[in-house]
Amino acid sequence: MPRPRSLTTAQLAAAALAVIDRDGLDALTMRTVAAELGISTMGLYRYVDGRDQLEALVVELVLTDVDTTPAAGDTPWRGAIGTLAERVRVAVGAHPAVVPLLMTHRHRSPHLLRWSETVLGILTAAGYDGPARVTALRAITGYMVGVLQLQHLGPLAGAGTKVIAAQSDFPLMASTARDAAAVTPEAEFGAGLSALLSGLTPR
Repeated sequence: MPRPRSLTTAQLAAAALAVIDRDGLDALTMRTVAAELGISTMGLYRYVDGRDQLEALVVELVLTDVDTTPAAGDTPWRGAIGTLAERVRVAVGAHPAVVPLLMTHRHRSPHLLRWSETVLGILTAAGYDGPARVTALRAITGYMVGVLQLQHLGPLAGAGTKVIAAQSDFPLMASTARDAAAVTPEAEFGAGLSALLSGLTPR
């Protein structure tokens, strides 16, 4: 009998991500990932305890290439945070179905923790501390995750925007929906984040 092949963490993560990208987050199960890898479900349990661990591997894979190095020291703090958030947008935007996992695994993902630590360092240098620093980080993280989810489920270029643009009973909504056609996902994310950061002031 040939010895069963050994699988790496990277292979497990890639298989789980392939399932999510193709069939959605709800399709992620031990059975579907095992099938993706060409092994039995019980064989997959040799490597992970269950779906929760697969999710954690996926989060780390998606965020692997996100640079958490802060911008140059002379960069304004709002610009530095904007750069960090944009890096996450690019990485996660390629795999939008993974967005809900960012919050589920935020407390144990080394990449997310490192990213948050960098943002907190920038906020601290800008004069934030105590509860103000807590709410600033939550606002930034909430915006980032929320917009990524919104762009996935209700993109400006989607059918819903076209339906709203044809409304006659809600003229301002219709006009705004027509304007939305010129707004790219990058511009939407950046402009909204800029508006948020402009309203944040250390206390």
